[in-house]
This record gives sequence, C-alpha cells and structure tokens, in this order.
Amino acid sequence: QVHLVESGGGSVQAGGSLRLSCAASGYTYSDNCMAWFRQAPGKEREGVASIAPDGQTHILDPLKGRFTFSKDNAGNTLYLQMNDLKPEDTGMYYCAAAITCSLADFQSRGYWGQGTQVTVSS
Repeated sequence: QVHLVESGGGSVQAGGSLRLSCAASGYTYSDNCMAWFRQAPGKEREGVASIAPDGQTHILDPLKGRFTFSKDNAGNTLYLQMNDLKPEDTGMYYCAAAITCSLADFQSRGYWGQGTQVTVSS
C-alpha cells in the first residue's frame, strides 16, 4: 500500500525558508511521477512542482528561482526547498504520486499525503 508522509511545514516570516520532505513507502519513485501541490485558503489546489520518471522537473513559473524540487531515490524521499517565502505561499502543501504527470492522473488515481501546513507572515 502506498503511503506518503509530508513534513517540514511551519510558520515563518516573509523572506524565510522552509524545506518540505515527503517520505514514501510502497512506491517506486523511479517509475512514476511525483509532485507537490498546494492549496491556499479559499482557493483551488494547484500544482507546484513535479518530477517525471526520466528526472525532468517542472516548477510553476512564478515560483522559479525560489522553489527547488529534488528527490533522493536511495532514500525514497522528495524535497521541496522554498526560499524567499511570501505571504501568498501560505497554504497546505501536499505530496502526490501518479503514473504520469498529467493532472487527470493525479486527480483520478493518484496517491496523496495528508499535507503539511506552511504559513508565511508579513
């Protein structure tokens, strides 16, 4: 059974940094797409970053330069390094896995963690 557990969230002031981690079990990173999503209060969930089986990464354009996504195959852990955080980055951050990187796959048959809260104060 696939199990994803996020950690590393917290409360920081604007300009601060956080590193989120996602520990997975019962799943093979190298054969699947892994991604981070976030959901701000009152807003829809949005994709933040993804990494395909071939290692190709994608980060939401407005976040490029501040967010970095990486994975550790040996440790079965994903990381989302977030720098220069802004109040608009506040939200629940979710780790997810799916067969492909398409949003449809994540929504219909993806695996999701419980999320970790990130709060950025001005």
